[in-house]
Amino acid sequence: MEKQLHLNLLPSRPPMAGGFGTSSKMKMGPGRKRDFSPLSWSQYFETMEDVEVENENGKDIFRIYCSGAHGPVLLLLHGGGHSALSWAVFTAVIFSRINCRVVAMDLRAHGDTKVKNPDDLSADTMAKDIGKVVEVLYGENPPPIMVIGHSMGGAIAVHTAAANHIPSLLGLCVIDVVEGTAMDALNSMQNFLRSRPKTFKSLENAIEWSVKSGQIRNMESARVSMGGQVKKCEESTSSPAVSNSIAGIIEEEEEEEVEEESNKKRMKEDDQEIKKESIFTWRVELSKTEKYWEGWFRGLSALFLTCPVPKLLLLAGVDRLDKDLTIGQMQGKFQMQVLPQCGHAVHEDAPEKVADALATFMVRHKFTDFKEGYLC
Repeated sequence: MEKQLHLNLLPSRPPMAGGFGTSSKMKMGPGRKRDFSPLSWSQYFETMEDVEVENENGKDIFRIYCSGAHGPVLLLLHGGGHSALSWAVFTAVIFSRINCRVVAMDLRAHGDTKVKNPDDLSADTMAKDIGKVVEVLYGENPPPIMVIGHSMGGAIAVHTAAANHIPSLLGLCVIDVVEGTAMDALNSMQNFLRSRPKTFKSLENAIEWSVKSGQIRNMESARVSMGGQVKKCEESTSSPAVSNSIAGIIEEEEEEEVEEESNKKRMKEDDQEIKKESIFTWRVELSKTEKYWEGWFRGLSALFLTCPVPKLLLLAGVDRLDKDLTIGQMQGKFQMQVLPQCGHAVHEDAPEKVADALATFMVRHKFTDFKEGYLC
């Protein structure tokens, strides 16, 4: 039961029973090695830029990734610990479906965004950030904007919409975050975070862990998005095999021959008493954000239902719905779609399904049109 409590929170949950064994895409022939090398943002977005926002303490700099020049703006907000790069594969897919612009943003203290007060992750502050970035980008006459948020980003999207920080708000899409199950999960969240490895010996190693642990079930998305979750740091350590904590997960699936070779290599490294080594660690210490968790999620369902724009809720499982949302859905206050066989990172695991759901929603509400030649 405890694992089931982690459904709607910051990082992604482990895979359901069967894991990758049930996915034909993940099955590889004996001896064949998967490619865990990182992919560049430029394969999925057209531009990357830093947006300067003035505040009382000076300037905050928010990293954004963009595509497109015409149509409504899809403003993408990632989950806790993730970054704008988690939307990379989705962006390429949705951009092929409908006429739109995409702006994916690294939220404060995440990715490559640099703010004066990175410890303030309150819902109010983060929602104001969104409004300020939109104002800098578009001035007093912003284009129609559809805000789409995943997990923590979904909560921030709702707070942003409810506070009317985006005057040209067109619609709201929230992905796999519901107040009831999120609040229930808070007590066991720290245990989940402690279970993750603290360091990785390389970015490839981090990508491998994310796929094999089930945090991200789409290899392509993991290869582009994990670079936004971890960062390189130089450390002197008397225990060079810093990522031994994850070796078990990774080496279980390799051939015995490869495992023996890996063990010999590690033994050779262990012979060196002190070794200066590049290691990777998490960009965001999620455990230190605990005091803000309740503020992100408490009252979220009621807030979502009161937002006066068309709303779409995408869930990885129907069990996520709480009482308020169940009633609201029966009253037709929002559209809901369940995308089964996905982990918590729905937009990474199934970018085509999420893009199809969103494209259909936006065309139905006459926010945009399908691109010429696209067969829906």
